Amino acid sequence: MKRTNLSTALPDQWRQVPLAVVIPTYNEAANLAEMATALFALPLPKLRLLVVDDASPDGTGALADSLAARYNAGGRERMTVIHRKGKGGLGTAYILGMQTMLAEGVEFVAQMDADFSHSPTYLPQMLGVILATGADVIVGSRYVPGGSLDEGWSWWRRLLSWWANLYSRAVLRIRVRDMTAGFKLWRREALLDIGLGNIRSNGYVFQVEMAYLSEKLGYRIIEVPIHFEDRRIGQSKMDVPVKIESAWRVWELRWRHRKRVRPAADEDTTVHTPPLQQSDSTIMNG
Repeated sequence: MKRTNLSTALPDQWRQVPLAVVIPTYNEAANLAEMATALFALPLPKLRLLVVDDASPDGTGALADSLAARYNAGGRERMTVIHRKGKGGLGTAYILGMQTMLAEGVEFVAQMDADFSHSPTYLPQMLGVILATGADVIVGSRYVPGGSLDEGWSWWRRLLSWWANLYSRAVLRIRVRDMTAGFKLWRREALLDIGLGNIRSNGYVFQVEMAYLSEKLGYRIIEVPIHFEDRRIGQSKMDVPVKIESAWRVWELRWRHRKRVRPAADEDTTVHTPPLQQSDSTIMNG
């Protein structure tokens, strides 16, 4: 399996920018401690981690609380855990986490998985790009030049992923290449203007809806290439019924947001950039 090892150097003032990382979890006890270690080892001293756990039966929630107690020792709040009473879905977990961080005034919010399919070492690069360009959304993309998929993916899985993106782009008539990407960095204003309370998608189509609205409303989107690793431990939660449901819901998105038009200047606000040079809920704060 290919391992991602980035060491993007950022100016000191950029390293000090507050960044919140929102990670929904369900049965991620085998991955969460390592993910937290990797995130807090990044050269981003003001990074905060918010875990939204859906009552994982494997004890992920209790583990998250213990990690929060460790990382918050000394009075500095670095990690927050939100416990939901049941499996509420990916979309609502992200929305709750994002709204929580926005309410605290965080300027930049990243979303990613707990299973290392999204390498945390890309975050400094993504933050550097958004600060250098003034972009509104950075997408960790598998489908731009330089992006890649895990070598262990079967041809069928590769074909299905490629088709899902091509289908979504064709139906919604937008330019973002990785419509289903779950690794994104958002500027605060973009999330507020989209209106998270109006997002209804609660499965993997949540990613499509957010990408669709970002481009439709004229935000500047930059796709940076990433290597997408297969999850290290556990099984994918993206089964065939979920994929089928996501396909037909794309048409629902087009209809629901038909009156939300892009700005008068119909320009391509999506940019595909090469990698930078490398050098019910309870909140617990530990």
